[in-house]
Amino acid sequence: MRPSARLLLLAVAVSGCASVAPIDVAVRRPSPPDVLRFGVDTFAFPNESRTNNPGKPDLYANYCFVMARGVIQFQRFARFDPLAPRLPGDEYAERVKRVVAHAPWRDPLPPDDRIVIPGYASLYEFSHDQEAAVKAGLVGRFWTLVHWTNWRVVFPMPRWQQERVAREALTQVGAGRPVQLLVTNFPTWELNHTVVAYAYRLDPSGNVLFTVYDPNDPREPGRVTFDRAEREFQASRLYDTHVGPIRAFRMYYWALL
Repeated sequence: MRPSARLLLLAVAVSGCASVAPIDVAVRRPSPPDVLRFGVDTFAFPNESRTNNPGKPDLYANYCFVMARGVIQFQRFARFDPLAPRLPGDEYAERVKRVVAHAPWRDPLPPDDRIVIPGYASLYEFSHDQEAAVKAGLVGRFWTLVHWTNWRVVFPMPRWQQERVAREALTQVGAGRPVQLLVTNFPTWELNHTVVAYAYRLDPSGNVLFTVYDPNDPREPGRVTFDRAEREFQASRLYDTHVGPIRAFRMYYWALL
Protein backbone atom coordinates (compact mmCIF):
# COMPACT_ATOMS: atom_id res chain seq x y z
CA MET A 1 0.00 0.00 0.00
CA ARG A 2 1.36 3.43 -0.93
CA PRO A 3 2.27 5.82 1.94
CA SER A 4 -0.40 8.33 0.85
CA ALA A 5 -3.09 5.66 1.02
CA ARG A 6 -1.92 4.57 4.47
CA LEU A 7 -2.04 8.16 5.65
CA LEU A 8 -5.56 8.57 4.30
CA LEU A 9 -6.80 5.45 6.05
CA LEU A 10 -5.13 6.48 9.30
CA ALA A 11 -6.73 9.92 9.28
CA VAL A 12 -10.16 8.53 8.47
CA ALA A 13 -9.85 5.91 11.20
CA VAL A 14 -8.56 8.34 13.81
CA SER A 15 -11.27 10.85 13.00
CA GLY A 16 -13.83 8.19 13.89
CA CYS A 17 -12.47 7.34 17.32
CA ALA A 18 -14.87 9.49 19.33
CA SER A 19 -18.20 8.04 20.40
CA VAL A 20 -20.97 9.71 18.41
CA ALA A 21 -24.69 8.96 18.30
CA PRO A 22 -26.09 7.59 15.01
CA ILE A 23 -27.38 10.42 12.85
CA ASP A 24 -30.98 9.17 13.04
CA VAL A 25 -30.72 9.49 16.82
CA ALA A 26 -28.90 12.83 16.76
CA VAL A 27 -31.48 14.53 14.55
CA ARG A 28 -34.32 13.58 16.91
CA ARG A 29 -32.92 15.91 19.53
CA PRO A 30 -34.40 19.42 19.60
CA SER A 31 -32.33 21.95 17.65
CA PRO A 32 -30.11 23.74 20.17
CA PRO A 33 -29.75 27.52 20.50
CA ASP A 34 -27.17 29.13 18.25
CA VAL A 35 -23.73 28.71 19.81
CA LEU A 36 -22.47 31.88 18.10
CA ARG A 37 -24.28 35.17 17.52
CA PHE A 38 -23.72 36.22 13.94
CA GLY A 39 -22.80 39.90 13.78
CA VAL A 40 -21.78 39.81 17.45
CA ASP A 41 -19.32 36.93 17.90
CA THR A 42 -17.96 37.15 14.33
CA PHE A 43 -15.51 39.45 12.54
CA ALA A 44 -16.79 42.63 10.90
CA PHE A 45 -14.35 42.49 7.98
CA PRO A 46 -14.07 39.81 5.28
CA ASN A 47 -11.37 37.50 4.08
CA GLU A 48 -11.05 38.94 0.60
CA SER A 49 -10.93 37.10 -2.70
CA ARG A 50 -7.89 37.59 -4.91
CA THR A 51 -10.02 36.82 -7.96
CA ASN A 52 -12.61 39.46 -7.12
CA ASN A 53 -10.11 42.13 -6.07
CA PRO A 54 -7.28 42.13 -8.65
CA GLY A 55 -4.63 44.73 -7.93
CA LYS A 56 -6.05 45.83 -4.57
CA PRO A 57 -3.03 47.13 -2.63
CA ASP A 58 -4.23 46.30 0.89
CA LEU A 59 -5.80 42.95 0.03
CA TYR A 60 -6.59 40.80 3.07
CA ALA A 61 -6.66 37.38 1.42
CA ASN A 62 -5.99 33.75 2.38
CA TYR A 63 -6.91 34.37 6.01
CA CYS A 64 -10.09 32.28 6.02
CA PHE A 65 -8.57 29.53 8.19
CA VAL A 66 -7.13 32.08 10.62
CA MET A 67 -10.43 33.96 10.86
CA ALA A 68 -12.63 30.88 11.30
CA ARG A 69 -10.28 29.52 13.94
CA GLY A 70 -10.09 32.97 15.53
CA VAL A 71 -13.86 33.18 16.03
CA ILE A 72 -13.68 29.98 18.08
CA GLN A 73 -10.60 31.18 19.98
CA PHE A 74 -12.30 34.44 20.93
CA GLN A 75 -15.37 32.50 22.08
CA ARG A 76 -13.25 30.26 24.32
CA PHE A 77 -10.39 32.41 25.54
CA ALA A 78 -11.41 36.10 25.48
CA ARG A 79 -13.96 38.30 27.18
CA PHE A 80 -15.08 41.81 26.39
CA ASP A 81 -15.37 44.61 28.94
CA PRO A 82 -17.13 47.59 27.32
CA LEU A 83 -16.79 49.73 30.46
CA ALA A 84 -13.01 49.47 30.69
CA PRO A 85 -10.79 52.19 29.17
CA ARG A 86 -9.74 51.65 25.58
CA LEU A 87 -6.15 50.89 24.58
CA PRO A 88 -3.84 52.02 21.76
CA GLY A 89 -3.97 49.92 18.61
CA ASP A 90 -0.65 48.17 19.19
CA GLU A 91 -1.79 46.97 22.61
CA TYR A 92 -4.99 45.59 21.11
CA ALA A 93 -2.92 43.74 18.50
CA GLU A 94 -0.89 42.12 21.28
CA ARG A 95 -4.06 41.01 23.06
CA VAL A 96 -5.37 39.45 19.86
CA LYS A 97 -2.09 37.57 19.51
CA ARG A 98 -2.49 36.26 23.06
CA VAL A 99 -6.02 35.05 22.29
CA VAL A 100 -5.04 33.21 19.11
CA ALA A 101 -1.99 31.68 20.79
CA HIS A 102 -4.38 29.30 22.58
CA ALA A 103 -4.96 26.00 20.79
CA PRO A 104 -8.59 26.05 19.58
CA TRP A 105 -9.28 22.50 20.75
CA ARG A 106 -8.58 23.40 24.39
CA ASP A 107 -11.45 23.74 26.85
CA PRO A 108 -12.78 27.28 27.34
CA LEU A 109 -11.06 29.32 30.03
CA PRO A 110 -13.02 30.48 33.08
CA PRO A 111 -13.97 34.18 32.89
CA ASP A 112 -11.26 35.38 35.27
CA ASP A 113 -8.52 33.67 33.22
CA ARG A 114 -9.57 35.00 29.83
CA ILE A 115 -7.76 37.72 27.88
CA VAL A 116 -9.73 40.92 28.41
CA ILE A 117 -10.56 43.14 25.45
CA PRO A 118 -11.37 46.48 27.09
CA GLY A 119 -13.63 49.16 25.66
CA TYR A 120 -15.77 46.92 23.44
CA ALA A 121 -18.79 44.71 23.94
CA SER A 122 -18.23 42.14 21.19
CA LEU A 123 -15.84 40.77 18.60
CA TYR A 124 -17.87 42.36 15.82
CA GLU A 125 -17.75 45.81 17.38
CA PHE A 126 -14.07 45.42 18.25
CA SER A 127 -13.02 44.24 14.78
CA HIS A 128 -15.09 46.95 13.12
CA ASP A 129 -13.51 49.77 15.12
CA GLN A 130 -10.00 48.32 15.44
CA GLU A 131 -9.74 46.52 12.10
CA ALA A 132 -6.03 47.22 11.57
CA ALA A 133 -5.08 46.11 15.08
CA VAL A 134 -7.16 42.94 14.86
CA LYS A 135 -5.67 42.02 11.50
CA ALA A 136 -2.16 42.65 12.87
CA GLY A 137 -2.89 40.26 15.73
CA LEU A 138 -4.34 37.47 13.59
CA VAL A 139 -1.05 35.76 12.89
CA GLY A 140 -0.23 32.33 11.50
CA ARG A 141 -1.63 32.44 7.96
CA PHE A 142 1.31 30.55 6.44
CA TRP A 143 0.94 27.55 8.75
CA THR A 144 -2.77 27.21 8.00
CA LEU A 145 -2.01 27.09 4.28
CA VAL A 146 0.49 24.25 4.71
CA HIS A 147 -1.34 22.40 7.50
CA TRP A 148 -0.68 18.70 7.00
CA THR A 149 -4.38 17.77 6.87
CA ASN A 150 -5.15 20.05 3.92
CA TRP A 151 -4.24 17.18 1.59
CA ARG A 152 -7.65 15.67 2.39
CA VAL A 153 -9.21 17.88 -0.27
CA VAL A 154 -7.65 15.84 -3.09
CA PHE A 155 -9.20 12.52 -2.05
CA PRO A 156 -12.74 11.28 -2.65
CA MET A 157 -14.21 10.34 0.71
CA PRO A 158 -16.60 7.45 1.41
CA ARG A 159 -20.12 8.51 2.22
CA TRP A 160 -20.04 6.84 5.62
CA GLN A 161 -17.15 9.15 6.51
CA GLN A 162 -19.09 12.23 5.41
CA GLU A 163 -22.06 11.06 7.46
CA ARG A 164 -19.76 10.75 10.45
CA VAL A 165 -18.60 14.35 9.99
CA ALA A 166 -22.25 15.44 10.00
CA ARG A 167 -22.96 13.37 13.13
CA GLU A 168 -19.96 14.83 14.94
CA ALA A 169 -20.95 18.35 13.95
CA LEU A 170 -24.49 17.77 15.23
CA THR A 171 -23.13 16.45 18.52
CA GLN A 172 -20.67 19.30 18.98
CA VAL A 173 -23.14 22.07 18.16
CA GLY A 174 -25.72 20.37 20.37
CA ALA A 175 -23.18 20.53 23.21
CA GLY A 176 -22.63 24.26 22.67
CA ARG A 177 -19.40 24.04 20.69
CA PRO A 178 -19.00 25.56 17.21
CA VAL A 179 -17.35 23.33 14.60
CA GLN A 180 -14.77 24.47 12.07
CA LEU A 181 -15.15 22.67 8.76
CA LEU A 182 -12.79 22.43 5.81
CA VAL A 183 -15.06 22.49 2.75
CA THR A 184 -14.07 21.71 -0.83
CA ASN A 185 -15.43 20.80 -4.23
CA PHE A 186 -11.98 19.90 -5.62
CA PRO A 187 -11.07 19.10 -8.39
CA THR A 188 -13.22 22.11 -9.31
CA TRP A 189 -11.06 25.15 -8.55
CA GLU A 190 -13.81 27.06 -6.79
CA LEU A 191 -14.03 26.06 -3.14
CA ASN A 192 -11.12 25.16 -0.87
CA HIS A 193 -12.24 27.05 2.15
CA THR A 194 -13.32 26.87 5.78
CA VAL A 195 -16.49 27.81 7.66
CA VAL A 196 -17.74 27.53 11.24
CA ALA A 197 -20.99 25.63 11.88
CA TYR A 198 -22.83 27.10 14.86
CA ALA A 199 -26.48 26.11 14.47
CA TYR A 200 -28.64 23.61 12.64
CA ARG A 201 -32.21 22.69 11.85
CA LEU A 202 -33.95 20.09 9.70
CA ASP A 203 -35.75 20.79 6.45
CA PRO A 204 -39.08 19.04 5.65
CA SER A 205 -37.18 16.12 4.09
CA GLY A 206 -35.12 15.59 7.23
CA ASN A 207 -31.89 16.98 5.76
CA VAL A 208 -29.63 18.89 8.15
CA LEU A 209 -29.23 22.59 7.43
CA PHE A 210 -26.08 23.85 9.14
CA THR A 211 -25.88 27.60 9.64
CA VAL A 212 -22.28 28.69 9.21
CA TYR A 213 -20.05 31.70 9.61
CA ASP A 214 -18.24 32.20 6.32
CA PRO A 215 -15.13 34.41 6.74
CA ASN A 216 -15.62 35.64 3.17
CA ASP A 217 -19.01 37.18 4.01
CA PRO A 218 -19.47 39.18 7.24
CA ARG A 219 -22.89 40.41 6.11
CA GLU A 220 -25.01 37.28 6.44
CA PRO A 221 -24.72 33.66 7.60
CA GLY A 222 -24.01 30.91 5.12
CA ARG A 223 -25.53 27.46 4.88
CA VAL A 224 -24.17 23.98 4.34
CA THR A 225 -26.70 21.16 3.94
CA PHE A 226 -26.16 17.51 4.74
CA ASP A 227 -28.37 15.34 2.52
CA ARG A 228 -29.16 12.32 4.68
CA ALA A 229 -30.39 10.13 1.82
CA GLU A 230 -27.32 10.76 -0.34
CA ARG A 231 -25.00 11.05 2.68
CA GLU A 232 -23.27 14.05 1.18
CA PHE A 233 -22.79 17.73 1.96
CA GLN A 234 -24.08 20.49 -0.28
CA ALA A 235 -22.98 24.10 -0.57
CA SER A 236 -26.42 25.68 -0.20
CA ARG A 237 -25.33 29.27 0.43
CA LEU A 238 -21.62 30.02 0.51
CA TYR A 239 -20.04 33.21 -0.75
CA ASP A 240 -19.16 33.13 -4.46
CA THR A 241 -19.82 29.37 -4.66
CA HIS A 242 -22.25 27.50 -6.88
CA VAL A 243 -24.86 25.35 -5.19
CA GLY A 244 -23.78 21.72 -5.38
CA PRO A 245 -22.04 18.76 -3.74
CA ILE A 246 -18.98 19.37 -1.58
CA ARG A 247 -16.89 17.41 0.91
CA ALA A 248 -16.46 18.52 4.50
CA PHE A 249 -13.89 17.68 7.17
CA ARG A 250 -13.52 18.83 10.75
CA MET A 251 -10.55 21.06 11.57
CA TYR A 252 -8.62 22.05 14.69
CA TYR A 253 -10.46 19.79 17.10
CA TRP A 254 -7.34 18.13 18.49
CA ALA A 255 -3.59 18.50 18.16
CA LEU A 256 -3.20 16.43 14.96
CA LEU A 257 -6.43 17.39 13.21
